[in-house]
Amino acid sequence: MDSNEFFAPARTPSDDTAAPADDAALVSSSDAVDGEVNSAGSVAKPLKAERTPVWIDLLNPSDDEIHEIEKRFDIEVPTREEMQEIELSSRLYDEDGALFMTVSVLNKANSDEPETTAITFILVKKTLITLRYADPVPFKTFIRRVNRSPSLASSAEAVLFGLLEQIVDRLADIMEQAAADLEGLSNIVFANPDDPAHDQDHRAVLRRIGRAGNLSGKAKDSLLNLHRLGLFLSTQTRLKKDAKTRLKTISRDIVSITEHANFIANKVTFLLDATLGMINLEQNNIIKIFSVAAAAFLPPTLIASIYGMNFEVMPELDWQFGYPLAIGLMVLSAVLPLWYFKRKGWL
Repeated sequence: MDSNEFFAPARTPSDDTAAPADDAALVSSSDAVDGEVNSAGSVAKPLKAERTPVWIDLLNPSDDEIHEIEKRFDIEVPTREEMQEIELSSRLYDEDGALFMTVSVLNKANSDEPETTAITFILVKKTLITLRYADPVPFKTFIRRVNRSPSLASSAEAVLFGLLEQIVDRLADIMEQAAADLEGLSNIVFANPDDPAHDQDHRAVLRRIGRAGNLSGKAKDSLLNLHRLGLFLSTQTRLKKDAKTRLKTISRDIVSITEHANFIANKVTFLLDATLGMINLEQNNIIKIFSVAAAAFLPPTLIASIYGMNFEVMPELDWQFGYPLAIGLMVLSAVLPLWYFKRKGWL
């Protein structure tokens, strides 16, 4: 397991045996099996066997640590390969009262290679176990929030919904950033060609559009997983009324962000088509220039070819004004087509 450390919330002040919030412990992820957040909200290494952990966060766990969790809670933790399966029955299921929920969470959204990583939430009795092989931003942010406000981790359900809300908030921020980036791209694509900021080859624009499309696609995949998880949790009778109310709020946010993600996906398609159309127009303009040049210089070439023939009987060859006449004809035959094309608006 990676040696990352995280802050665990202290006991709530209402607990008679509560420790002060300043005594919140720093628990390394290598001690995540032993480090516990008790049901009252405090985190420390277990001092008493009867203390119930609220949240156990497994980041890159070893086989021995997974085995210890399985033995301690009498469950079978899914393997990393099983977490990657796309079947709904393999991602969301109830096994002897323990809820197993695997979702794809967007990770490295600000990098050039965003990815989705599978994270498993296991809700067993009064404990939430999170199994992950990446450290996305929502987990880091939620851990910092819990350290400042220990009441956010008053129960396993509170931690679960807090993490889900943080993931949804992160996706909303990513969609807002993607929308702003696409707005800037739209101004570039439809900018005046005479504008110095206009990108003539559009390669950078295409790369940015492709990145926005890739990001929105992965965000939609994550939102779809969260929506399925919400539907699964809504059928659980163990959740209290306030928990279900909180779940409904999360579900509404997911639907709203999904609609925004669909809008972004449509705009990505529109900008991609528009950019490719601009490229085609520029290519057509280049071909048109070559076509006009060929048409303009064809008559002068014809005249030059005629007087370049080696016939003995060509009166103009002995004429004093033959050469100036040939030059004049070639210039005139080149200017007349250009004047005609200009009049027709083809230039």
